[in-house]
Amino acid sequence: MPELKRLHATHAPAVLAFELANRTYFAASVSDRGDDYFHQFTDRYNALLAEQEAGACACYVLVAEDGSVLGRFNLVNIEHRTAELGYRVAQHVAGRGVATAAVRELCRLAAQRHGLRTVRAATAHDNTASHRVLTKAGFVPIGPADRADLGGKSGTWYQCDLAFLP
Repeated sequence: MPELKRLHATHAPAVLAFELANRTYFAASVSDRGDDYFHQFTDRYNALLAEQEAGACACYVLVAEDGSVLGRFNLVNIEHRTAELGYRVAQHVAGRGVATAAVRELCRLAAQRHGLRTVRAATAHDNTASHRVLTKAGFVPIGPADRADLGGKSGTWYQCDLAFLP
């Protein structure tokens, strides 16, 4: 059974393998991270862990029984009991409810562990899978997303009021 775990230094090799294995798949729906991301992975990963330690973000990985990463789920720009959600799942588990279940669990953790009241997420109009995940996880559309937030694509902001989650 996959488990949502707080990002840790020991996850670095599995996270890198996940990003590399799914790079082309991710680039079909979100902006590619670029070669520099992979060349500077260790420095970027360590900086992310430092941001997490400082409370600016809360990052999680969905880990399979074999230790491989099936997805990444991040709460970023945490302030005033609100955060923005970003996530991605491996191609081989997409469409199986994995993302929806992990987003629901992350929202529960956001309220219980991180004291958040609201989580927002932006998704491009052409990313129908993400729209479906957010809706099934209890998010509602709240307005248009700035193209700068979505790599130049038009989209929608969604919001989840954590007080009303089951």
